[in-house]
Amino acid sequence: MPPAARTDAGSALSTRSAWHDVPRFQVRRFAEIAMAEAPELAEQIMTEIRREYPHLPVVLDESGEPMALIGIRRAIEVFVQHLETAEGRPTVPPGVFQEFGRGEGLNGRSLDSLQAIYRMGVRLAWRRFADIGQRVEIPPPAMYELVDAGYEYLDGLVDQSVRGYAEAAARQAGERLRLQRRLMELLLAEHHRGDPAEALTERAARIGWALPKKVAVGVLLRPAREAVAPAVGQGVLLDLEYEQPRMVVPEPEAAGRSDLLHRALTGWSGAIGPPVELADAAKSLRWAEAAVALMQRGLLPSGEVLYCTEHTEALVLLQPEELIDDLALRCLAPLAHCGPTHGRRLAETLLAWLETRGGAPEVAARLGVHPQTVRYRLRQIRELWGDEIDDPDRRFELELVLRAQRLKGQLEDSRREQ
Repeated sequence: MPPAARTDAGSALSTRSAWHDVPRFQVRRFAEIAMAEAPELAEQIMTEIRREYPHLPVVLDESGEPMALIGIRRAIEVFVQHLETAEGRPTVPPGVFQEFGRGEGLNGRSLDSLQAIYRMGVRLAWRRFADIGQRVEIPPPAMYELVDAGYEYLDGLVDQSVRGYAEAAARQAGERLRLQRRLMELLLAEHHRGDPAEALTERAARIGWALPKKVAVGVLLRPAREAVAPAVGQGVLLDLEYEQPRMVVPEPEAAGRSDLLHRALTGWSGAIGPPVELADAAKSLRWAEAAVALMQRGLLPSGEVLYCTEHTEALVLLQPEELIDDLALRCLAPLAHCGPTHGRRLAETLLAWLETRGGAPEVAARLGVHPQTVRYRLRQIRELWGDEIDDPDRRFELELVLRAQRLKGQLEDSRREQ
């Protein structure tokens, strides 16, 4: 039946139509017989449902009568009452049919079988109504309109069930998020009480999450504009309730995992900590939080989700900022009286020399200057630091603080000019 034809079906019984032209005594007689036979018709429909769908559970009300039978009988009675008055549209009794949809949702089933059951009920009801129509001599055009009205009424029943189904789905989604959050809280806790392995197993089982051997923990920065929640899939635990959303990635080194996350996190930025054993998830979180903090200060690239394992140098050198700054004051004290520009050039030359472990030609090639310039600067460096420049521990400290300054943008990165 075309949708357009069904759209106007509900009003067909209340406007000028073939059903409206049926004499009132015939309509009343039809309604009386249909109402008297409603209990028997409901039993017939219920029996057929049980035969066709034996797996469906039978839920009883307080009196011990099947709720489905009550709902079917009430739906028939409401429709028949409407036939007699032909005013407005029949109001579908909400309670039972919403409960049908809610039950399908809570049991993890789709609405397909429920809609098939409804259609079967309409077919059986139509056969009974057609028989009654012949008995009281209702004209065929009026009975055809009755079919249309019946299918529109069916749409109303489905709408009620869809509403109940949606309520159940929302409730289940909310419960899963609550349980998932409890699992993540335990997983990322620094200190555990009791047996964390047993508690993790119990909480993971409640949401059907298989405990992985390794995880990586991510921390996300919310985009400036509203963004779609990352479609990371059910295997990845995601909690958007934090100011900086968190996620736990199982088996982060598995094939294809990186590509999946890259696609899912488009439009988001943040950091994913290093892969660790499940019991050490809090360590991965700490690295991710440290990386995000550096991103917010402009010391790591923003606008995408970074992997901490690809930025180890910055995380090691820049995270304990006070310590590295204090070390820099001590180690680079000889440059204090050289002036900003000349001091920076000497520092860049010193770092290139420490990294290359070569002579003036290698350092010059790295810096893009003449070897004689490098020789002049190296002589100055030796004069400034004296014999300390040959001490391995002092050279190590110098390289640390100079690398940190380069990461902060205070020194030119000569490595790009090689």
